[in-house]
Amino acid sequence: MELTILHLYPDCMSLYGEYANVAVLRRHLEAAGVCVTVRAAGLDDTPDFDQVGFVYMGAGTERGQKWALTALTPHAQGLRDLLEAGTPALFTGNAMELLGQSVTDQSGKVWPCLGLADFATVETDQRAPEDVVAHTTLWDEPAVGFMNKCSHTTGVASPLFDRLTLGEGNEGEKGPEGYMSGNLFATHLVGPVLVKNPAFTRLLVTRMFQHEGWTLPETLPVLPHEEEAYQVTLRELSRRSGN
Repeated sequence: MELTILHLYPDCMSLYGEYANVAVLRRHLEAAGVCVTVRAAGLDDTPDFDQVGFVYMGAGTERGQKWALTALTPHAQGLRDLLEAGTPALFTGNAMELLGQSVTDQSGKVWPCLGLADFATVETDQRAPEDVVAHTTLWDEPAVGFMNKCSHTTGVASPLFDRLTLGEGNEGEKGPEGYMSGNLFATHLVGPVLVKNPAFTRLLVTRMFQHEGWTLPETLPVLPHEEEAYQVTLRELSRRSGN
C-alpha cells in the first residue's frame, strides 16, 4: 500500500507547527502498513496532483494566506478535480477561508477565492487568540485546540463542529465551526489539531483507507502518549469552560 500526501505551501502556511499535522498522519499511516510519500508544493511550484491520496494546507499569516491564494488560483481546477473524486483533504487555520467564495481584508479589498464552497470571510481588527473545545458528530470525544483568527466566516452550510463549549465559531462565540463536505475537512483550529486530537487523525486515516479501497485494520495504531496527552488537555480546557 502506497499513498502520497500533497502538502500545499509549507513555505508560507505553517504557523503554529502546522507541518506536524502531516508528520502525525504519516506516522499513523506507516504504523498501519502504508508506505507514505510527502510531496510539498511551494509558492513557485506547479502543484503535482497526480496520484495524490491526501491534500493538506496549514495556517499562515494574513499576508501568507494571500500569497498561497495567488499561487494556487491558477491550479484550482486540479484541486477541484481531486476533491470531487473524493480524495480526503484537510485545511487548517486561515487556509480554510481559501475554500470559499472570497476573503475581504481589513482594507476592504475583496480577494476572490477558490469557490469550492459557498461561504465568505471578512477580516476584522479584533484578533481572537483562545483555546477551543469543539463537538462533532463524526467521533465521540470533544476536539481540543487553539485558535488565533481575526475574521468571521458566514454562509457555512455544513460545519465540521456543531458547537463549541469554548472558543470562537465561524460567526461568533461558541457557534458552529469549520466546514466539511464529503472527504474535505476544514477548521480554524490549530495547535496542531491532529497532534492534539487522535480521534480526528483516525477518522482521516479511515477515510484514506476507504478511498483507496484498502481493507482497514481491525484496530488502528495508537502512538505512544497521544491519548494521555489528549485527556490532559481536555480536562484542563473543560475545567476552564465550566463543563
